[in-house]
Amino acid sequence: MKIAVTGANGHFGKILVQFLREKNFEVKPSDLCPGRSEEGVVNCDVRDLGHLVSVFQGCDAVVHLAAFPGPWAQPDAKVYQDNTVGSYNVLLACELLGIKKICQASSINAIGGVYSRLPTYDYFPVDEEHPTYSEDPYSLSKWILEIQGDCFARRREDVSISSMRFHGLLYRDFVEPCTTNSISFKHLWAYTDPIAAAKACLASLKVTWTGHEAFFIVAPETASSTDSEELIREHYPQVRVTKPMPGKHGFYNCEKAKRLLGWVHEDHEH
Repeated sequence: MKIAVTGANGHFGKILVQFLREKNFEVKPSDLCPGRSEEGVVNCDVRDLGHLVSVFQGCDAVVHLAAFPGPWAQPDAKVYQDNTVGSYNVLLACELLGIKKICQASSINAIGGVYSRLPTYDYFPVDEEHPTYSEDPYSLSKWILEIQGDCFARRREDVSISSMRFHGLLYRDFVEPCTTNSISFKHLWAYTDPIAAAKACLASLKVTWTGHEAFFIVAPETASSTDSEELIREHYPQVRVTKPMPGKHGFYNCEKAKRLLGWVHEDHEH
């Protein structure tokens, strides 16, 4: 399998490319970062459909990571427009080339969260059926990315599209500062191990089902020193709890990823 990876110069892109190569896959990495490209990374602008078609030529699968990583990266309109156009072009390029396996980086923020003024959660643990309350251009762009996945899956009967709702991609040893700061309640004290995320991406390229599915790809336990039930009482007393959450039980339900991808989160040493 030859796998194209956009955003290959990013934090997670570098990890994913190395992981796939260690698994003996042929990888075609690309990015739009002149002057600091890793060896073998092809220059590519995901806003340019023709450029994407050229880069994806001969590939069997695509992992799309290229995007602004938050609403603070650029002015609002640019974050939304570039992220949304880029993700649409990736799906369209895959359609034009007949590429049937597509993995795209979404975010826990597709439903709103860390960038919201005050996040809204209807119930815990949160699953993929939870509605979106996104407010900012980045989170909205990730929600639209998923809607585009639905759109392209309706156009093709032979495609598998997976939208990965990653949390902050950090190794467990580096997580604590992010779960003890003033905004940790917004993202529910969670994280995603980068290697676990890479394994989820690879699993999505091996599925036999067709269509589009979104998945929470998050650690099963929080990184907070406080038990989850106490965190709920302190920060979200109004939110309905649908199942017991003893100890450090995570706020994101990842059973769908286990069921459809065969994926279970594991921590790895950096």
